[in-house]
Order: sequence, then structure tokens, then C-alpha cells
Amino acid sequence: MNSHDPFSEQPATDPAAMQPEAVPAPEAVPAERDAALVAETIALAAENANLKDQVLRTLAEMENLRRRTEREVKDAGRYAVTAFARDVLSVGDNLGRALTSVSADARAAAGEALTALLSGVEMTEREFVKTLEKHGVKRIEPAGERFDPNLHQAMFEVPDPSVVSGTIVQVMQPGYVIGDRVLRPALVGIAKGGPKAAVASAAGEAAEAR
Repeated sequence: MNSHDPFSEQPATDPAAMQPEAVPAPEAVPAERDAALVAETIALAAENANLKDQVLRTLAEMENLRRRTEREVKDAGRYAVTAFARDVLSVGDNLGRALTSVSADARAAAGEALTALLSGVEMTEREFVKTLEKHGVKRIEPAGERFDPNLHQAMFEVPDPSVVSGTIVQVMQPGYVIGDRVLRPALVGIAKGGPKAAVASAAGEAAEAR
């Protein structure tokens, strides 16, 4: 009886067969694909910058529109009475003419009735000016000031070497402004023949320094 060895019938194992199968190496990305990705990235970055610029421009335009609208609304409120104020300036002019038409001698010799009438006219004129100022309209009484063509209209010149040339020496008709706009320029007479403003200013400063 032959003894049986169970391990003797197993076939011999090949060491090469025991090795793991080789994993194929990943294919290299072609250079053309890299270039396409770079180009796409650059294009997206440019598009993003363009969109950002458009958004910023839109925001700036909206802010400018908001400010302009606020300014227009403010101006509309401030200058809403311009036409009405211009129409009623003649009322103030007539009140002023009524007062200046009465000489100092006539005032001194006036009776009680005339004095009361003049006081009433003066009070009415003051109230008229206050009412205009309440609505942003201010009277210009530039006597003794430097002539400003933006605010004054020169009607004549007065030769006077003792007064700085260009100084307003007489106001024929007061002017009015509303806000920063001229409603009506003041009609004035200006001095001529005197020292220039710069020379007079320098002389005054020198006198003060002494």
C-alpha cells in the first residue's frame, strides 16, 4: 500500500505568474490642450474684468443720476418763486420811490397825518423785504462796494479822484438775488478818476503798518 502525499501532486508555482499585472501609465496631456486651457482662462479673466468695469460704470452713473436728481429737486424748491418774485419787485420799487420822493424838509414840516402815512409805507416796505428774504430772495444795496458785473449794472460814472475807481457811489435801483442766482442786477453809478483798487489797497496796508 503506497502512502499518498497530498502535497506531492500540486503543480509547481511559477514565480513570474505571482507578479501583479502592470498598470498602464496615464497618457501625457498634449501641449495643444494646455494651450487651449490657458487661452480659455485668459478669455474668462478678460470677460470678468469687462463685466466688473461695466458694473462699476453703471454704479457711478446711478450715483451721478441720484446726485443730479437731488440737486434738481433742491433747485426746484429753491427757485420755484423766481417768476413770482421777479413780478413783485416793482411793488418794492414803488414803495421805495414813494419814500424818497418826500424830501427831508417836507418830512420835518409834515403834519401828523403825513408822518403816519410815511411810517406806514416804511413799515410796509420792511415787511415786503422780510417776506422776500423768507423765500430766499435778498435785496442788494451795494453803495460803497466794489463794482461787480455779475451783480451790478453800471448806468453812469462819477468823476471823483478821492474815491477808489470802480467804487459804487450811487444806487439808482436795488438789485435782488435768489440763492446763488441774480434775480435782477442793481443799477448803480461808479466812481472814476481815483486810485486803482490795488494801489489803494497797498496804500491802506502801508498806512496801517505805520
